[in-house]
Amino acid sequence: MSYEHPSMDSFAEPVLDSAKPSQLSLPEVRDAIKALQQQHLEHGIKLSGRIIHVCHYLPVELSKLGGSSSAPLTPPKTPDYRDGKLDVQPPSLDQLNLTDVKKPAKWQVAPRHGHSATISGIRSLSETHEQLIVGWVGDIEVARNSAGVSETIPANSLTEEDKKEVEELLDENEEALESEEPGKKAKLVPVWLDDKIAHAHYEGYCKTILWPLFHYLLWQDVATETSTVDDNWDAYVQANQAFTDAVLRVAQPGDLIWIHDYHLLLVPGMLRKANSDSIVGLFIHTPFPSSEVFRCLPKRKEVLDGMLGANLVCFQTYAYSRHFASTCTRVCGYEIVSRGVDVQGHVAAIGHCAVGIDADRVAKDATRPGVKPKAEALRALYEGKKIIVGRDKLDVVKGVLQKLKAFEKLLRDYPEWRGNVVLIQVTAPAQADSSKLEHQVSELVASINGEFGSLDFIPIHHYHQTIKRDEFYALLSVADLAVITPLRDGMNTASMEFVIAQEHANKSPLILSEFMGISNNMSHALQINPWNLGDVAAAINYGLLMSEEEKAQRHAALYEVVTTHTSHTWAAVLVKMLLSQLDNDLTAHQTPLLNKPQLIQSYEKAKKRLFLFDYDGTLTPIVKTPSMAVPSPEALEALTKLSEDPRNVVYIISGRDGDFLEHHFGHLKKIGMSAEHGSFVRSPGADGWSNLTEELDMSWMDEVLEIFKYYTERTTGSHIETKKCSITWHYRASDPEWGLFQCRQCQDLLENNLTHKRPIEVLVGKKNLEVRPIAVNKGEIVKRILYNNPDAEMVFCAGDDKTDEDMFRSLRQSMSSNGPAVMQPPAGVIALNGVEPKPVQLAIRPESIFSTAVGASSKKTLASWHVTTPQEVIEHMLELVNKPSSDAPANI
Repeated sequence: MSYEHPSMDSFAEPVLDSAKPSQLSLPEVRDAIKALQQQHLEHGIKLSGRIIHVCHYLPVELSKLGGSSSAPLTPPKTPDYRDGKLDVQPPSLDQLNLTDVKKPAKWQVAPRHGHSATISGIRSLSETHEQLIVGWVGDIEVARNSAGVSETIPANSLTEEDKKEVEELLDENEEALESEEPGKKAKLVPVWLDDKIAHAHYEGYCKTILWPLFHYLLWQDVATETSTVDDNWDAYVQANQAFTDAVLRVAQPGDLIWIHDYHLLLVPGMLRKANSDSIVGLFIHTPFPSSEVFRCLPKRKEVLDGMLGANLVCFQTYAYSRHFASTCTRVCGYEIVSRGVDVQGHVAAIGHCAVGIDADRVAKDATRPGVKPKAEALRALYEGKKIIVGRDKLDVVKGVLQKLKAFEKLLRDYPEWRGNVVLIQVTAPAQADSSKLEHQVSELVASINGEFGSLDFIPIHHYHQTIKRDEFYALLSVADLAVITPLRDGMNTASMEFVIAQEHANKSPLILSEFMGISNNMSHALQINPWNLGDVAAAINYGLLMSEEEKAQRHAALYEVVTTHTSHTWAAVLVKMLLSQLDNDLTAHQTPLLNKPQLIQSYEKAKKRLFLFDYDGTLTPIVKTPSMAVPSPEALEALTKLSEDPRNVVYIISGRDGDFLEHHFGHLKKIGMSAEHGSFVRSPGADGWSNLTEELDMSWMDEVLEIFKYYTERTTGSHIETKKCSITWHYRASDPEWGLFQCRQCQDLLENNLTHKRPIEVLVGKKNLEVRPIAVNKGEIVKRILYNNPDAEMVFCAGDDKTDEDMFRSLRQSMSSNGPAVMQPPAGVIALNGVEPKPVQLAIRPESIFSTAVGASSKKTLASWHVTTPQEVIEHMLELVNKPSSDAPANI
C-alpha cells in the first residue's frame, strides 16, 4: 500500500514509503488525517469535515408496497450488483444496523447485498467524518399479488411527490454505520435515472464495453448480440451527468468527494468543469489494462479526460497505476510530472491502495452457530479424502475452466490422488448471460467425472447456484486447500475470507492467481499462472502435501495481512492520500477565468495598448510535428486588425526562430516579433532583426550539440533543432515514456556537468529540452517593450508554458501599488532605438494588466487570469477588434 504515488521516472516498482501492509495501524492513519486537516486549516484551505461517496448503487433497495401499479412493468429486472461478493440471502435489517423507524406505508427500504468491502470501508469513516452516499436507487419493485410476486415499475412513472416521499424515507432511514459513536450515520442521496438510460448505462456501456476492456477482453469477445461499441455511449454520458448533478446539489465547499469505479469515469471531469475547487478522488476497483488494450476504446480520450478531472486517481495495485500513467502519455500525449499527470496545468496525482475486507465481521460470520454443524456434516461426507474448494462467479475471466482442466491434469499426472481428493466447485450465476460458459463447464465436469470417477467416488462436485452464508463458511473451514484462479481480477474477497475461516481450522494453504489485484499483498499464498496447467497441478499437489509447520507459517503471514490490511484501513488511507494532494502553494496560484467585460472596458478606455503573445500553445494549439503549427485564418485576422489600430503595439514573443516567424508573419509589417526566447527582435515597421546576443560567449553550443547527438542516436523519433542562439532537442515523435526518460537523463547530464561552467540555462518545454544563454529570456523582451512604451495604459500578455512565466514575472515586477511605477533601464542587453538608459515613469496600472495563462485554472502560474485553449485567446482578440469603440485620439 502506498500513501503517495512515486516519481514516474523509474520503471521499477518503488520501495513503499510506509510500513508493510501487515504493519498498517488504523489509529496511526487516522492521527495522520487529523494532522493533515489541521495543517490545511491553518494554511487557509477550507475543509468541511464531510465526505461524499459516489457509488453506482445506494446500499439499500427500494420497493413500493400495496396493490397493483397502474404503470406498465419494466422487464427485465436489473441483476443484483455483487462484484464477486458471496451471493447469499440478504441479511436482516438488524444485521446491517438500519435505523428502526416507522416507515410510510407506501414505501420500504431493505439492505442491498454486494460491495460489502466498499460499504464497510465507508462505514468506518463515520468515526472521523460526516458521510453522504450518492447512488442510483436501482429498479423499484412493487408487490403485484397476494402471493408476493414482485416486479419492477418504471422510474419515470414516479411523480415528484413519490420522489419526495422516497427522499424523506431515506433521510429517516439513514444507513446506520458501524461506529463506536452511536448516532453516526450516512445520509443517502438518491440519483433518479430514466429506466432506458439506466439500463443502457449499466447493462449496456458498463457491462458490455468497459468491464470486458478493463479485464483485457474486447467487447466483440463477450457480446451476445449485434451492436456497435458506441451504441450506449450517450446513455453513459447522461447517467454520469445525472450523478454529477446530484453531487453538486448537496456539495459544500471543502467536501472530500470520492467516486467509485468504472461506472462513473466521467464524473470527475464534469465536477471539475462545474467547480474547479472541488476536491475529488477516483478509485478504480477493477484492473486497469495496458495502453495497447485501452487504446482500442473509441471514446478513449473522453474517458481519460473524465478520469483526470480528479485530484487523485487511485488503483488497486502499482501495476495498474503504471498502466494508467502510460495510457495518459501514449494515448493523449499528456506529460507525467513528479506529482502525476499534467493536463493543461491541472495535475491529477496517481496512487495505489488495495481494498481489504471487514475482517472482524467475517470472523464473526465464520463462527456463527449454524456453521459448525454444517462443517461436521461435510467432514463426515468426505471422510478420508482431501477437500479442495473453489468458489467463483460463472464469468469468463474467473478462470473456472482453467481450474477444472488443472484438476484434471492433477489426476492424470499424480494418479495417487485418484479416489483421495475431491474438488467442490461452487459457481454463482453471473449478471450477464453465461449459458455458453455454463455449458462448457458442465461438459468438462462430466468428462472428468466420467474418466476418473466410479460408482462410489465422484472427483468433482459442481454446484451452479448461490449458497447460504453458513454453508459457505463451513465449506471454507473444512477445506484442505483453496484454489482461486481468475484470469484477471481486481479484488477477490473469497481468498481473504478463506484465510480468516481457516484461523480456527486446519490453517490450510491457498493457491492464488498472480493476475489478481491482491496477489502482491498475499505473497505467502502459492501463486500460479492459471494458463499453465502443469504448474497449477504441481501447486495443488504441493499444497496437499505441505507440512504442518509450513502451513502454519504461511497462514500466520496471510492472516496478519488480511486482519490489518482491512477495508477500514483502505478507506482511511484513501482519505489521507486525497488530503495529501491539497497543496496551499498550488491553491494560491489558481487563477480566475479572464474577465471579458473588464478586458473590453480597459481596452476602450486606454489611449495606448500593448499586446504580447507567445506562439505555440497560445496562438495555435500544440501539435505533434512543430512545423505543422501554422496560424489559423482567425489568428491572422485578429493580429492584422489589432496591428492596424494605431493605439495598439503588437508583439509575438516566441521560442521559434526568425525564419519561421518571418514566413508566417513577415507580411504583417506593423507587428513586432521576438525570436528564440528574446535572442532576436524585429520592431514594428522595421525591416531587419536585431541580435541581442552578439557580444555573448556562444562557444558552449558545440558541447551541447554533442550531448544532444548522443541522446538523438538512442531515442528513435527525436531530432535536434539548431537555432542561432539556442539548441533544442525534440522528442515529440518518440515513444512518450522513453522520450521523457531520456529527456530527464539528458537534463541531469547538462545541469550537473555544464551549466555551472557556462553562461547557459536548461529549459524543459513540452516534449523538448532547450539550452539558451542565461541572460536571454522572454522577460527581458517584455521589460524592453515596456521601457520603450511607457505611455501604454493597458497590457494583454498571453502564454502557456514555463518560458512564458518570465513575461508574467516581468510585468509583476514593473508594477507599484503606491502610484505610478518608475522603471529602470533593462539590464543585460543593449537598449534599442537609441533610447538613453534612464528611468521612465510608466502610465500602466495593475488593474489594466491582463497577464493570461492558457490552460486550467489550477495551473501554477504568475499570471493573473486564465483561458482554457488557444482558440479562446483568438476569440477574445476578435471580439475586441470587431466591437465598436470610442474614437479616442492616439498618443504614440
